[in-house]
Amino acid sequence: MTLPPATPPAPSDGLTVEEFIATAHQIETEVSRVLVGQTALMRQLLITLLAGGNALLEGVPGLGKTLLVRTLAKVLTGTFSRIQFTPDLMPADITGTLVLSEDEAGRRAFRYQPGPVFANLVLADEINRATPRTQSALLEAMQEHHVTVGTNTYELPSPFFVLATQNPLEMEGTYPLPEAQLDRFFFKLAVNFPSEDELMEISRRTTGAEQPAAAPIAPASRVVAMQQLARQVPVAEHVTRYAARLILATHPHPAQGRSAAPQVAKYLAYGASPRGMQALILAAKIAALLDGREAVALEDIRALALPALRHRLILNYEAQAEGINPDDIVREVVAAVPTK
Repeated sequence: MTLPPATPPAPSDGLTVEEFIATAHQIETEVSRVLVGQTALMRQLLITLLAGGNALLEGVPGLGKTLLVRTLAKVLTGTFSRIQFTPDLMPADITGTLVLSEDEAGRRAFRYQPGPVFANLVLADEINRATPRTQSALLEAMQEHHVTVGTNTYELPSPFFVLATQNPLEMEGTYPLPEAQLDRFFFKLAVNFPSEDELMEISRRTTGAEQPAAAPIAPASRVVAMQQLARQVPVAEHVTRYAARLILATHPHPAQGRSAAPQVAKYLAYGASPRGMQALILAAKIAALLDGREAVALEDIRALALPALRHRLILNYEAQAEGINPDDIVREVVAAVPTK
């Protein structure tokens, strides 16, 4: 296996907002040819990809999570890799390892054998079935986009997108993800069970003679150009301050007064980190572009608070004992924090 090029592909010059929107809609259309329903999930995954982030999907097995990322990789004409996390998986099984090889002259030397993390789209399937030591092997790759083995550092291909799935923790044989790794995920998304009509459509598409297929739409260079364009969207100061107030309102003991949401002080040990602020702003920029707007609105922040913050809230023992859902706390914070 040879390493992908270390330098990112050259972005397309002069990408316009209209081209950004058209490409994004084409990606969603092609994925919907294969995946039934999950429209909101697909939009949030697209936002994560264009932000250069990573997504954590939570849902019971069999809801099409693997199919979704495999189809997305085909639409983006990128390389795809799937890692099945199990309790016996080792960090070297993800990042790669040094192997002793012999050349034609009989000389022996250590050679780096890249792991499956070297791909544009990486599916980390059932990540919470592996031990914390193995889970942490993705930390450097997700945050720094490179891998260190021995004394050498190897750059990952661009774009690089990790989509990790996890089963609900009440299922047998799972390990909670460390807070530091959870914070590295741009969004945490809930995969809902399909409706009756969606189940019927799934049956029609998967049990017939013809299998639906998605066509390649966007090369890696176009995705990189879209990522760069999204960062140029302006954000007004009052919108940024509102996002900052949301982050501060998730802390049980903020530096500036008390939180406006009563459940925060009662049920949270720690609030969202500065990465939550970054995720809110960058995701709002992309959402505005996808809607054809060239500036971020307050509603963009409010609409994306749930996937950006739900996994960044650390519940205390009382909340865990009472079965409190972080989603309810995020909704209360959004409702309580004034927009002015």
